[in-house]
Amino acid sequence: MSDRELQYQNQITELEQQIRLLKEQVDFLTRKLYGTKSEKTSVLDIEGQMSLFNETEYFADPSAKEPELVEVEKYLRKRKYTGRREELIKDLPHSKVLHTIDESEQVCEKCGSSMVKVGEEFVRTQVQFIPASLKVIDHYRETYECRTCRKQGTPYMEKAPVPCPPVLHSLASASTIAWLIHQKFELGIPLYRQEKEWEALGLKLSRATMSNWLLAVFRDWLSHVVGRLKQELLKQDYLHIDETHVQVLKEPGRKNTSDSYMWVYCSIKDAETPIRYFEYQPGRGGKYPEAFLKGYNGCIHTDAYSGYNGILGVKRCLCYTHLRRTFVDALPKDVHTPEASKSAEGVFRLNQLFDLEAQLDGLPPDQKKKERLIREKPLLEAFWSWAEKNAALELPKSKLSKAFDYALNHRQEFFNYLEDGHCSISNSLAENCIRPFVIGRKNWLFAGSPKGASASAGIYTLVETARANGLAPMKYLKYILSDMPGSAFLEHPEYLDDYLPWNPIAQERCR
Repeated sequence: MSDRELQYQNQITELEQQIRLLKEQVDFLTRKLYGTKSEKTSVLDIEGQMSLFNETEYFADPSAKEPELVEVEKYLRKRKYTGRREELIKDLPHSKVLHTIDESEQVCEKCGSSMVKVGEEFVRTQVQFIPASLKVIDHYRETYECRTCRKQGTPYMEKAPVPCPPVLHSLASASTIAWLIHQKFELGIPLYRQEKEWEALGLKLSRATMSNWLLAVFRDWLSHVVGRLKQELLKQDYLHIDETHVQVLKEPGRKNTSDSYMWVYCSIKDAETPIRYFEYQPGRGGKYPEAFLKGYNGCIHTDAYSGYNGILGVKRCLCYTHLRRTFVDALPKDVHTPEASKSAEGVFRLNQLFDLEAQLDGLPPDQKKKERLIREKPLLEAFWSWAEKNAALELPKSKLSKAFDYALNHRQEFFNYLEDGHCSISNSLAENCIRPFVIGRKNWLFAGSPKGASASAGIYTLVETARANGLAPMKYLKYILSDMPGSAFLEHPEYLDDYLPWNPIAQERCR
């Protein structure tokens, strides 16, 4: 082969590789746009691939019995769930409506005699919707005078105490602001849409006024509880961390189209005092988690983002859900082709790990660590051995090559969870915590200012932490805004403990 022919052949090979990479990218983007969004990558989701990986051995159960005909018919019949309707409405107030016949019509059609009531029967149960309504509360207070002192020329008068309002010189009450927060931060309804709802209820309330209320209550009251939650969070030995972008307007020295970030720091699943802490920052650099975790010593669950590398004094556990996702993304459009086998095998091997972890759920940490070393460590060593063997054979920059690199470059961080039974194989908890913010962001699109973004982060902290502790967020916020304005927490910071969501008073009032 001449030099020119060899040059042409090399060019053809290079173009074929480029075409393959571009086709892979098109298939990946098409699947992201039109395919399933679920992260539940069961081995059966990869149609036709199980024959490659011993489906019979995987699903075989020696203790399984052959189904009898009666059992088959039982599952074919439509099942009735008695008591489900009663369970749905057991906590709702009930009222009875009795339907009667008008007294003038209580006449027998046969003989014309008057009829007498002999009983009643139940017909049906319905749930009635009662629209929200507003009520104006005018506060007055009485004044008292000591007549004896008055006669003695030393008059003395005293006025009745009045609860402090959450926002001075405004129409806002604790219930009003709690509802506003519920609408925006739980249901994702932006203020401009709430503006129309308030008007329909009879009150012309502008979004500017609502924004002012939120900023005021966060500055005066809620920020102090949020700061107390941060102190408690940093005392915990295990954290989940994640971040997502947010657009913030009016940031000094930055364009309005620049990406800022909302960071979330979470307690682990079995924490005694669960906390979900949100923090707004203008960037995604590692300096932000480094500053937040300065002096912290513990385990953190994250993805493989390099921004976490500079955090000192921590042990980092990487997320196997992210690792599995890289192999799912590497699946070609046609999973029946030979090119799909390695991607599907990667998914299958990692699904085995998740299945084992599900079996260990609920075990004490020490026992879980012991079982992981016995049952999961050999599986992981086999996975990394398989990855090392196959990584060099893949086309550089392809999805599968990147998946192998993701695994091989962070092997130690992926193995760290084996050293402590409190640690998790996934960072899904942080992703789930940040999801309400992501859903809300789709509706309100951006934050109006850094101050507003910080207030939003603090309110999300209270809403999600309340939910993690089994409280109704709206009741919890109403409790804080009703009680805290009269508290001397600035002189006695220990009073803030009364407003932590695991406090017995909060647990009693806000469920």
